[in-house]
Amino acid sequence: MTYATLIGLLSATGLRPGEALALDTGDVDLQSGILAIRESKFGKSRFVPVEDSTRAALARYAKQRDELCSRRATEAFLVSDRGGRLHGCAARRTFAKMSCAIGLRAPTGSRRTGRGPRLQDFRHSFATRRLIEWYRAGLDVGRELPKLATYLGHVDVGHTYWYIEAVPELLQLATERLGGRQPGGEQ
Repeated sequence: MTYATLIGLLSATGLRPGEALALDTGDVDLQSGILAIRESKFGKSRFVPVEDSTRAALARYAKQRDELCSRRATEAFLVSDRGGRLHGCAARRTFAKMSCAIGLRAPTGSRRTGRGPRLQDFRHSFATRRLIEWYRAGLDVGRELPKLATYLGHVDVGHTYWYIEAVPELLQLATERLGGRQPGGEQ
């Protein structure tokens, strides 16, 4: 239940894995759908709004968590099966094992989990999906990018531009836009 919620939260919000794991119950406003990200990377804090479907999923998790673990040892929002804060190394290891189990990672034959998707990749997918949506909608991505940078908690919008270069489809869309052509070859 906790890992399904963690993966859904990362996918829906683009949070850094450490930001999601650091959330306390007081940081998750289930009424308004606002997450308080406190002193994250570079000591920055921000508020992150979430879609209604994400808010509802977080509320379901909180209800089930509280029913199953009424006496928690922490104020953490995401908890382990023992009621403590879910830690990054355990979350990464469990995600790697899950990825092996469903065939996203090749088994190594040892205790190591091999190479494959990481929890951080949900953040990259979130950002690139948003940029692709903006390009396809014909929005001025240059004007929209500072919004995404703020939402993601980047200290410099230049860090957000990296996503355009990292994904061939995005690079093509950006190149077409700069060349004055709309995607699909229209002038």
